[in-house]
Amino acid sequence: MFDKLDFILEKYRELSEKVSDPEIIANQSVWQKYMKEMGEMEPIVKEYEQYKKNKEALADAKEIFESEDDDEMREMAREEIKELEEAIEKSEEDMKILLLPKDPNDEKNVILEVRAGTGGDEAALFGNDLLRMYLRYAERHRWKTEIIEMNDTGIGGIKEAVVLIKGKGAYSRLKYESGTHRVQRVPETESSGRIHTSAATIAVLPEVDDVEVHIDPNDVRVDVYRASGNGGQCVNTTDSAVRLTHLPTGLVVTCQDEKSQLKNKDKAFKVLKARLYDMMLQEQNDKISAERRSQVGSGDRSERIRTYNFPQGRITDHRINLTLYKLDQFLDGDIDEAIDGLITQDQAEKMKEFGI
Repeated sequence: MFDKLDFILEKYRELSEKVSDPEIIANQSVWQKYMKEMGEMEPIVKEYEQYKKNKEALADAKEIFESEDDDEMREMAREEIKELEEAIEKSEEDMKILLLPKDPNDEKNVILEVRAGTGGDEAALFGNDLLRMYLRYAERHRWKTEIIEMNDTGIGGIKEAVVLIKGKGAYSRLKYESGTHRVQRVPETESSGRIHTSAATIAVLPEVDDVEVHIDPNDVRVDVYRASGNGGQCVNTTDSAVRLTHLPTGLVVTCQDEKSQLKNKDKAFKVLKARLYDMMLQEQNDKISAERRSQVGSGDRSERIRTYNFPQGRITDHRINLTLYKLDQFLDGDIDEAIDGLITQDQAEKMKEFGI
């Protein structure tokens, strides 16, 4: 680990000299590239430099403790040794995490899709509960949200919803939510009080730009039609809704949330790009052997990841065997405890995988 850290520190110092060179400053594209590299290295460089300072301070404190006769000075040195040892231990763990390969999508915005699964109306109602949970979670993090598509049942449920979530680090936290979510509760329509099990699936896709995904316009069929459902005035009087069909893959995206056909088309293309990019990522993951692929955050849509048990007020995340008894708060967007646990587990598996 320390060989890697020394290499990064040396590289950082080299770049620091380069960005001060007038010739490089004059070449803005090169200068910006070097500044970006330094920005990516800075957290681990600062942590490593502080670690080295603490190691030196620890050696001095131990020397004072061993050579000093004054009891008060020895006690002060003992306290300092304890604090420095704890700081050094924490730095070592933090540096291991910082050395892990970064997910290039972590800082991106998110396109989150909710689909009702098995369970009919009850699954659609649960899908709506999940959508609200993620909207509240975004609100807690001060991320912006924008509904792209909503296909509701008319009785408070949703068959499908697509929402854009914009905010720093949105994908880094929400990517663990992809998969099948299961609910166990007594439906309002159930007269005998029997508990039903229903499901909804969540797909979390990073928003991508044209550089990452190029779509040939000839590969996309664009259909416009009259929007239906709730949407305010004019929703049913103009052909504002847009349906995109990507002919090579058969992917279909619809958007009718906006009154403007142009805005709907723009939103639909965002979703199409994200889905194509996600297909590409899934293909790459499939090429990695099952032994090496981390199951936490793998984004496997078929994987049952979490159960929401209403009679017991319980949420269980099956990937990390985490059980929480705060269902109401959880569905109100208080899901950080589960996400933090998933991140910790993911980091631990990656450390093992990369031998850090």
